[in-house]
Amino acid sequence: MSDMRIAVLGAAGRMGQALTRALAETPGCEVAGGLETKGSPALGKDIGEVAGLEPLGVPITDDVLSLFAGIDGVLDFTLPKATVEFAALAAQARIVHVIGTTGFSDDDLAKLDAAARHATIVKAGNMSMGVNLMAALTARVAETLGPEFDIEILEMHHRHKRDAPSGTSLMLGDAAAKGRSVALAEKSVRTRDGDTGPRREGDIGFAALRGGDVVGEHRVIFAGPGERIELAHIASDRGIFARGAVRAALWARGKPPGLYSMADVLGL
Repeated sequence: MSDMRIAVLGAAGRMGQALTRALAETPGCEVAGGLETKGSPALGKDIGEVAGLEPLGVPITDDVLSLFAGIDGVLDFTLPKATVEFAALAAQARIVHVIGTTGFSDDDLAKLDAAARHATIVKAGNMSMGVNLMAALTARVAETLGPEFDIEILEMHHRHKRDAPSGTSLMLGDAAAKGRSVALAEKSVRTRDGDTGPRREGDIGFAALRGGDVVGEHRVIFAGPGERIELAHIASDRGIFARGAVRAALWARGKPPGLYSMADVLGL
């Protein structure tokens, strides 16, 4: 089989550059394009040079229709509004769409579900193997421990991150909820301020910290009487997310249309 032709959306950003580097070093892949918004200073520049590599002979463009017409898949860590639009185009082009974007509304998610009827979409709040293993462990621990163990999820990210809780935190919260056979929407507690009263049994709490250049840290705390169990993941390099996204794209090639997760990619 020929190399999979993959384009990077948001190619000039920090994550876009990491995705380009991961693609360039992965056998079976070809860096086939890069997309940026109109007016970006990166337009027309070589995507390899923008990512700190040798020139790859691939200029960054803002012509999304032409780009999608000549590739097998895209890697997308952009913004919710843009990702929803890209998903519709991926559905028309019948290509693989790997989504690491977070912060979607319920309406956005419904549109992604619709696009997945024709596009092969792999969507995950976090593309790293470690975090996805952590989610599987979180579900298992939540299922094993009784309701006397309170579940709290703590995360920290860099000062530029826009959404909170992070997509990874929500993924971990969803894993904990599934382990307890409850709906996260009914048990999620996002804020605590003032006299909130005692903690309700079964709640799944979230706390989000922002500052500096932290790539991503997540901790799931199971706090019970006399003991506490903690699962933690610390990311120090965006490359882990990029490599996971590339792995997801290669896995999705040839799969039927649908909405898949990294748990599917990893066989968890």
